[in-house]
Amino acid sequence: MSVPDFQSFFKPILDIASDEKEHSLSEAREQVSSVFNLNDEDLSELLPSRNQTKYDNRVSWAISYLVQAKILRRPRRGFFQITDRGIELHSKNYERIDVKILNKYPEFVEFHQATRKNKPDVTDIDLKISQTPEELLQEAYHNIRNDLANELLNKIKENSPKFFERLVIDLMVTMGYGGSRIDAGKSIGQSGDEGIDGIIKEDRLGLDVIYLQAKRWEGTVGRPEIQKFVGALHGKRAKKGVFITTGKFSSDAEQYVEVIDPKVILIDGFTLANFMIDYNLGTTITANYEIKRIDSDYFEEQ
Repeated sequence: MSVPDFQSFFKPILDIASDEKEHSLSEAREQVSSVFNLNDEDLSELLPSRNQTKYDNRVSWAISYLVQAKILRRPRRGFFQITDRGIELHSKNYERIDVKILNKYPEFVEFHQATRKNKPDVTDIDLKISQTPEELLQEAYHNIRNDLANELLNKIKENSPKFFERLVIDLMVTMGYGGSRIDAGKSIGQSGDEGIDGIIKEDRLGLDVIYLQAKRWEGTVGRPEIQKFVGALHGKRAKKGVFITTGKFSSDAEQYVEVIDPKVILIDGFTLANFMIDYNLGTTITANYEIKRIDSDYFEEQ
């Protein structure tokens, strides 16, 4: 099964804490996973940011919500313990504990209103939430990023092949290839060899070079086009090549470059747009958001 929504973890975590002892976060993760019979694949699924598993994130947020409702307390770093309120709640033997129940406690209402733009009434949306606040933020970020990537790709396709050639140079230089912008510009478009659009230095000293093919294409680039490029690389005794397109690559083309020598990197339109976002090429920052956690070391008394 997939990882349950984080509200589903409220009841099992309260069950764990019901013995009134201190329990560690790692202990909760282990025991809750057994309750839901989660397998290794379920437990290893990562958040979009790739910095934490979805399961660990949801367990942590479930404990955080219970702490906000004064159902649990944190006696020390990495541990939680049931409170008198939590003992009372556990004695009611609810089959499921969710946000609707936690909203009976004023401390949680105050916390929860802040996360819901001060709308105090519990709605069906509250009860259907399956993602933690951090997951929702990351999902929103990736949706915005994907929309931006598609918009960038459309902009590229609207411009001329000459613009695309310049964009490829700018990207390679921004990523650390090609030495200076002037050096890179001189090398592009001067080889005159079929299948090669330009040559760019791999480093500032020019100890090795990378051969480029830039195709502003609609649709799919197949294996035959890549084979032409590779043939041109062999003719130059080149070791490395980059094929960049505004389109996509067929699965045959992708499989082909995995088993050949020289080394060829394929960059399709969506990957190109994401590189532009990563390296701030043709994009500008409109807002920054930081997610911060408690620095527990700061609060350690000597």
